[in-house]
Amino acid sequence: MTDRATFTPRRAVLTLGVTQTIGYACSTYLPATLAKPMAADVGMSTSGVFLAFSAALLLQAVTGPRIGKLVDHRGGRLPLTAASLLFAAGLVGLAIAQTPAVLIAAWFVIGFGMSAGLYDIAFAGLVGWFGADARRSITGVTLIAGFASTIGWPLTAWLEHQVGWRGACLAWAALNLLIALPLHLSLPRAPAPKPEPAADAVPVSDAAVPGDLSKMILMATAFAVLAAIGSAMSAHLPPLLGALGVSPAAAVGAAALVGPAQVAARLAEFALVRRIHPLVSGRVAVSLFPIGAVLLIALGGVAAAPFTILYGAGNGLFTIVRGALPLALFGSRNYGRRLGVLNVPARLLQALSPFVFALMIDRSANLALAVMAAGSVLAFGALMLLRRPADGT
Repeated sequence: MTDRATFTPRRAVLTLGVTQTIGYACSTYLPATLAKPMAADVGMSTSGVFLAFSAALLLQAVTGPRIGKLVDHRGGRLPLTAASLLFAAGLVGLAIAQTPAVLIAAWFVIGFGMSAGLYDIAFAGLVGWFGADARRSITGVTLIAGFASTIGWPLTAWLEHQVGWRGACLAWAALNLLIALPLHLSLPRAPAPKPEPAADAVPVSDAAVPGDLSKMILMATAFAVLAAIGSAMSAHLPPLLGALGVSPAAAVGAAALVGPAQVAARLAEFALVRRIHPLVSGRVAVSLFPIGAVLLIALGGVAAAPFTILYGAGNGLFTIVRGALPLALFGSRNYGRRLGVLNVPARLLQALSPFVFALMIDRSANLALAVMAAGSVLAFGALMLLRRPADGT
């Protein structure tokens, strides 16, 4: 365990960047590659596997505020460490599943791991350690973890080809135990003493500040839409491109561009972090998906690469916004619990969207894209209605 006094932002970024990459690759990005062989092997439909995955995601909505409050008081080490163990246990459960019931139960274990170990908890941990200065660290973690899809999809596909889907699950379980778990155990046990609010932050107390509710509703709306899109794309991007006539190899290749696009957008944000408000970043982020969707609908498979690049850049930016915007508008006090509450609608839609999107793709890939693009327009409107406290823009 690292002493809090020697725990630097750089070390935090490197540690959590690696563990978040493993966490997302072995959970959120797993079904896109392994759902079909899983379903065939245990005797259930592919949509049934996605339904189990959606139910696992739903646990984040139920547990998010409580785990966020725990991080506010006790730091991020405990839930993040527990997540590594839960991921490993759930992945082993998938690997040994012979019936749908066991497979579903294993996904629920992974769901508890996602609740305790993905971005929201990592962000809350960073705010606990570094206070109002955590935005740069949040961006840094997402820079590294932006490669989760680039690593996860091809590596899982390669493992499935080499050792089968069960062997792929066991390999990811081993990575959690051998890499993520020791790294999480090296984190400080407790957060730093509560810092003074930043000079430009809106004061926040346990009581609601006038205007907080409307800000929370607008922010939660944007968060929910982007979470639904991100969840659907994470689970279905290669199959979506395939439904539009892209070959399997080209679909995986185009999907692999998401990671570099996310990282490129985050590098730009990192360079401008002290010059640009996260609200501006959010507005830019949500505008990119509908542009890419229109291109893909109009041009078909030839626009696969531009679409994935635009989606990746927007998703990469918005991941930072999810952590930085509440910090900028409300300050660091009660950050973990506030982020958990803000993301309850997001987690509900995130849980439903892979299953619903699968049904829409079966009917019409263009319809699925159009619905997601319309949601992005709604999110853009919500962010346009939000105002920065300093200058009202």
